[in-house]
Amino acid sequence: MKPDMHSPDLSLGIAGAGAMGRGIAQIAAQAGIRVRLFDLAPGAAAKAQQAIAATLAGLAAKGKLAPDAAEAAAARIEAAAGLESFAGCQVVVEAIVEKLAAKRDLFRQLEDIVGEDCLLASNTSSLSVTEIAAALRRPGRVAGFHFFNPVPLMKVVEVVDALLTEPWVGDALTALARRLGHTPVRAKDTPGFIVNHAGRGYVTEALRLLGENVAECHVIDAILRGAAGFRMGPFELLDLTGLDVSQPVMESIYRQYYEEPRYRPSALAAQRLAGGLLGRKSGRGFYEYQEGRQQAFAPAPAPAARPSRVWVSGARPELAARVGALVDRLGGALGKSRSPQDGDLIVVTPLGEDASACVAREDLDPARSVALDALFGLDTHRTLMTTPLTSAAARDEAHGLFGADGVPLSVVRDSAGLVAQRVVAHIVNIGCDIAQQAIASPQDIDRAVTLGLAYPTGPLAMGDAVGAATVLAILDNLQALSGDPRYRASPWLRRRAQLGASLLTAER
Repeated sequence: MKPDMHSPDLSLGIAGAGAMGRGIAQIAAQAGIRVRLFDLAPGAAAKAQQAIAATLAGLAAKGKLAPDAAEAAAARIEAAAGLESFAGCQVVVEAIVEKLAAKRDLFRQLEDIVGEDCLLASNTSSLSVTEIAAALRRPGRVAGFHFFNPVPLMKVVEVVDALLTEPWVGDALTALARRLGHTPVRAKDTPGFIVNHAGRGYVTEALRLLGENVAECHVIDAILRGAAGFRMGPFELLDLTGLDVSQPVMESIYRQYYEEPRYRPSALAAQRLAGGLLGRKSGRGFYEYQEGRQQAFAPAPAPAARPSRVWVSGARPELAARVGALVDRLGGALGKSRSPQDGDLIVVTPLGEDASACVAREDLDPARSVALDALFGLDTHRTLMTTPLTSAAARDEAHGLFGADGVPLSVVRDSAGLVAQRVVAHIVNIGCDIAQQAIASPQDIDRAVTLGLAYPTGPLAMGDAVGAATVLAILDNLQALSGDPRYRASPWLRRRAQLGASLLTAER
């Protein structure tokens, strides 16, 4: 008989008493499920049981959990002496070392212990669930059940259907996830599943910007926080996670997808990892840390210089109108002629292009020209971009004007797609391709990313906010200027942009 995930008598076995196993055990016990916790290391399960009890007592002391509920939850966890203790469990979750051979061996042992209808789940974050299950007598009862650390706080879990997983198994794990108080998202068994797959866009594109000397890491972070709304900049995130964790994941997903250019890692990160510049844990990464505090960078003050008049290119009318309104609001004089006059500050508004391409196309004076990102951050964090020939005077006049109201402003070197446009378009494109491959539903992609990565929105909603046609234009221009297939648009994006449809529109 298939296990009932709502049963008050449900029993859950957890193999592995590390951080993930402890977290899963805690939320299961709080959900009224009896937990048997096992670890190969002598005494590890008992220590984990004590640590969970202390955590629950701490929650009660802070008023986040009723004292009797904390005691009852702690009492539901049993430190198991061996795998044989899992014989009566309806579900077993493994959370052991991330090695294929170890996981397969564990499941082989469990097959001889648990009942015929016991569901076997792997908390793997990077291994193929299909490959784990393939060596078993009954691979159909195996699925992925990927939690995120810390489990009690990260309220999402990926339910991964392997090639041989029977439909009821994923359905049962989805129900169990809800009972545990988490949001389940269904994914096919592919490298990175949803969250680690979708997360390739943010940091890898930021590393490319750094590698191309577009701006320093703290400037890129500031733009992506202030203009695009991310909670942490990509380099802050890499330092927090640690390159010893992040770089192997980047390389693994790149290799598993047979060197798909969209996921290409950076030599910069590999070099820093080799040098021991891991991030916060080593005291130095992309930033330096003193007593755990990240070094601070004060934004450059706006110069006193102002242009006598500003001429805004009309090549992109909607973006030009936004910049023109901003110039008026800042008290600048806006040129009305069809072409710039002597002494005008020339402003172009790229969409996936660099300033040089815009200036060359319209035969403008590069010494008097700058680009402004009119798509992201005009009211929160402005991005000004120079050409290789922009004069210091023109740069300072532009900075002085567009920073006059105190809105933060960053000046970056010439780059196709500026910073926010380029990173956001890449994130959206990867999210679209996850949908195109039917790895997950559009809604589950966005749920997984917002909960698992803390992005301001999911990648598909992010694309809808900018406009699918706009994202497509950015990517097409990026690919044309760079020649890099990394930026080729997903068919999911292109078709919906052509039809004027939402990126969240599923296939019929």
